[in-house]
Order: sequence, then structure tokens, then C-alpha cells
Amino acid sequence: MSGTQERKTWIDCRDVSLGYEGRAIWEGLNFQVRSGDYLCIVGENGSGKSTLLKSLLGLLRPLSGAIVRHVDLRRGAIGYLPQQTRAQKDFPATVFEVVLSGFLSGSGIRFLHTPAEKSTALMNMGKLGVLELKDACYRELSGGQQQRVLLARALCAAGELLVLDEPVTGLDPAAALDLYRTLEYLNKKEGIAIVMVTHDIRSALRYATAILHAGQNRWFYGTPEEYLASPYGKRFGGERA
Repeated sequence: MSGTQERKTWIDCRDVSLGYEGRAIWEGLNFQVRSGDYLCIVGENGSGKSTLLKSLLGLLRPLSGAIVRHVDLRRGAIGYLPQQTRAQKDFPATVFEVVLSGFLSGSGIRFLHTPAEKSTALMNMGKLGVLELKDACYRELSGGQQQRVLLARALCAAGELLVLDEPVTGLDPAAALDLYRTLEYLNKKEGIAIVMVTHDIRSALRYATAILHAGQNRWFYGTPEEYLASPYGKRFGGERA
């Protein structure tokens, strides 16, 4: 992103506590997601990563504090890539139909798409390297190809902020690396902000601009370099990949 270009604050967490039935999992959480950011949320199973993601998406209200979203996000303009269920992986639709479905979140249920939407879908498929698969059946694709299709779908829903939940789960190392490189391109060349929950801390350290770590009754937020200097990052030897 150009240093002279104004950076939008997409999400602003202000002294937020999150949890269920009055029991806090996160407390005193303060951070922002701005244009061009690449935030990786890491931590052990059960540490509250999913709770935080639901809150950022507006599906769960904070116990206290405020999560302030840019006005564009309040209209539902978040490109969300959840973990896939088995049924979703076997969805009997063409790749083009799956990608076009990304427009439904902002326009309600419709059966026809505008020429502009179709053009945007084709453009996003080109960016993600799946344009030649346009007429292929989604369920017949490899795991890596399906993730690229879903990323193209997410870009149709919102072209400036992507939220991803464990996007490399189930992918072989080559497909995972390919997906990381694609996300890096979208972030650095297209200026798309990325928020990603991941267990792959080493890759998070390599690609992220910020790390948010969920720990036992405490949390860490900072740059990868700051994370490596913290007690959480000591086991990685103090160096980025």
C-alpha cells in the first residue's frame, strides 16, 4: 500500500471482553485491523479463537467494551472463508456458480446475476488461478483448488477485507504453500486486509504484519518481531521464517 494512501480502519476493538453467559474468555482486548493489515490469530485449542472470530464478524456481542466496524462492514461487506464441512466439499455446483454465490450476502436471494457481477466473478477467478475451471464441478476439485474457488467467492462478497478460519486445514504442504502465496499477493499487491485464524504459527510469523495470541487468561498482540521476543515466541528461536 502506498504510504500516501489513507488507510481505513475496518475493525477497532476497544477494551473488549468476550465470552458466554457472563464468563469472559478474552478481557481488555485492544487492537485494530486496517487496510493492508495481515493479522494472524493463534493459540491452543479452546483458547477462544473461534469466539473472537464470531465477535469480529458480528455474530457474538461483547460482554463489555466495543467492537467498532467501518460503515462498509456494517453493510455485511466481509469476505468470510469458514472451515468446510464434508457436505460443503461435496456441493454439486459448477465453479462459476459457487463463485457467483458470493454476491448473495449483499443482495439477498436472487436467481439472476448482473453482467457486472459476472464480470467481477470472472476477474476474481482469474486472480485466484481457477478461471479455466469455470465449468468444472466443484466437488470434483482438489482441496487446494476448492480453497481458491472459495477465496474467489469471498472476494465477490467483499474486496477489501477477508476473514479466514484455518484455511490450510486438510491441504498437503504444496497446496498450503500455494494458498499462502496467493494470500500474500492479495494482501501486498491488492491491498486486501486479512484476518486469519491458524495453528500454523511458523507461517503466520512469515506472512503476518501482526500476531494476536490467545493464552490462558491473557493475550498478546504485536508485530511478529515483538511476538518472537515475548514468552510465547521464545520457542521459535527469536527469528522469523
